[in-house]
Amino acid sequence: MYLFMIIKGSSLCRSMLLAVMSMALLGACSNSLGDVPDEPTNLPRKVNVVVQEVSPTELRDVVVLPGTAEPWLSVDLAAETAGRVEKLSVREGDRVTPGQILAQIEVTALAAGRARAQAAFDLFEEQLRRRERLYKDNIISEEELDQVRSGKVQAREELRQAEIEYGRGLVRAPGAGRVNNMRTEVGEFVDRGQGIIELVDIDKIKVQVQVPEMDVRFLNVEQPAAVIVDAFSEQTFSGIVDFIAYRADPATRTFRTQVVVENPDGTIRPGMIARVMFVRQVIPDAVTIPLSAMIDRGGERLVYVEEDGVARARNVSIGVIERDRIQITRGLEPGDRLIVAGHREVEEGTAVVVQ
Repeated sequence: MYLFMIIKGSSLCRSMLLAVMSMALLGACSNSLGDVPDEPTNLPRKVNVVVQEVSPTELRDVVVLPGTAEPWLSVDLAAETAGRVEKLSVREGDRVTPGQILAQIEVTALAAGRARAQAAFDLFEEQLRRRERLYKDNIISEEELDQVRSGKVQAREELRQAEIEYGRGLVRAPGAGRVNNMRTEVGEFVDRGQGIIELVDIDKIKVQVQVPEMDVRFLNVEQPAAVIVDAFSEQTFSGIVDFIAYRADPATRTFRTQVVVENPDGTIRPGMIARVMFVRQVIPDAVTIPLSAMIDRGGERLVYVEEDGVARARNVSIGVIERDRIQITRGLEPGDRLIVAGHREVEEGTAVVVQ
C-alpha cells in the first residue's frame, strides 16, 4: 500500500513537472515570435517626380488673327451693248486667258455696220486718188479735192466708231482666271451694263484681316506670315503681307491688312475662314517652361523645382506664350531643375524622388 502511494506520487510529480516545462517552452516561443517592437510610423512621405533642366531657348511672340479668303481678281463682266446673246464660248469652271473672247452680243448686226463703214472709207480713199490725179492735171479745182479729203476723214471716223461698236459686242476676259458663274444664256436679250459672266482668279488668294492698333506697329509690307485655313487645319500656307491700311476703321480701331498666298492648285477657295499668324518679335534667349508645369493657386503663379531631393516652390512672372510653352521673366534661372510631372502632389519642402 505504501509502495503504491509512493509510485503514484512520483507519477503525479512527473506530470506536474512536464506541465511546468511545457508552459515555460510556450512562454519562450511567445517572446521570440510575438513581442516584436513597433516600427516608427512618422517617416517623411516621398513623391516620385520628373524634372527638366531649365535652359534658354528662342521664343517667338506670335499674334493669331482671323481673316477671310478672297480671290485675287473678281470681276462681274457686263454687256457693253444691248442686244441678243449670240454665242457663249465658255462654261462655268473653265480657265480663261487675258483677252479671250467669252461671249458675243449682237455681233452680226455690228459686223454689218462695220463692213458698211469699211466700204465707205475704201470708196473715199479711191475717189481721193483719182481726184488727186485730176487736180495735178488741172482738171478739177482745189476746192473739189478738199471735199473728197474731208469725206475720207469723216469716213475714217465712222469706220473707227463702227469698229468700237463691234468690239463692244465681244466680251473679253480682262485677265487670267476661272469662270465662276454664267448669268445669261444664248438667245437672251441683255441690256447695256447687265452682268453676264462672273470671273475669278484664285491662283493667288488675298486674306483680309483686321489688326489691332497695338499690334500693327510690329507689321511691315513684304513681311512673311503663316496662314492656316480652317478647312485644311493640318496644313500651313506661306503668305506675304501685301498691304497695311494707313487709316484705322473708326468703329473697331483696327487696320485692314492684306496677306497674299500663292494658290496655283486652287486648294483655298474664296470665302473660307483663315487664321493668320504674325510674328511680332523674336526673343533669342528666353527662359521658358511647359504651360502644364505652372500652377495657379488663388491668382498666385507657382512652379516647383527640385533641390537636394526636396521640392521648393517659386513664385514666377510670365511673359510671351507660344503654343504649349510660356516665358518666365522672373523666378527661374537657367540650370534650375523644374518639376514637370508630379508637381501637383508636392508642397514646399516635400521630399521627392527623381525618376
